[in-house]
Amino acid sequence: MVIDVDVGLRNLDVVMGLESRVVFDLIDVLEGKCRMSQALIRDKRVENLHLLPASQTRDKDALDPEVFKEVVRGLIETEGFDRVLIDSPAGIESGFRTAAAPATGALVVVNPEVSSVRDADRIIGLLEAQQINEIRLVINRLRPKMVASGNMLSEADILDILGVKPIGVVPEDEGIIVSTNIGEPAVLGKTRAGEAFMATARRLKGEDVPYPKPDVEGGFLAALRRLFGGA
Repeated sequence: MVIDVDVGLRNLDVVMGLESRVVFDLIDVLEGKCRMSQALIRDKRVENLHLLPASQTRDKDALDPEVFKEVVRGLIETEGFDRVLIDSPAGIESGFRTAAAPATGALVVVNPEVSSVRDADRIIGLLEAQQINEIRLVINRLRPKMVASGNMLSEADILDILGVKPIGVVPEDEGIIVSTNIGEPAVLGKTRAGEAFMATARRLKGEDVPYPKPDVEGGFLAALRRLFGGA
């Protein structure tokens, strides 16, 4: 079960290729315009995958954190979903706080760039302040050749900075652009990124899936250490 909480800027339905099937949305459920079951969209290509889309015509203040908690509780207790993924909007404003309100854990997606890592550090601090301590990283768009040349942070660099163990590492892959544009989940195509997403999902389920060894050694911080004579 996936919930798009980016109220006003709905996009998960497009990425998943389900935009033509949206009739009702999350706000419609909250306002009693439809039943929960009427707003849920089942993906016919992936077993047990459902989407609860966000509203395009309202703003983020239309969604109250306490009410949203009840929505998630209903999905678990009434609709029978055993795992609910909440797609938070960017930033740390009200939309983020609402998305985090019912969460028991968090996946923080970070690019191997200094600015992204700094943002992730801030997000992790806010999540921990809300007593959300089961936090894992997904490192996205990693380029091994740039890591080797010292022009990109490595997995080890990011772990050193954030102190949070990654649950998935997704390589840069042009296939993601294609899958996004045609509205097909990346895991359905034969791409390196799709394989990484599937491995991440299996780890989330508790499976012991080995991490691929980095193709190259190095990293931005390692390059700095060499430059300044460090170990």
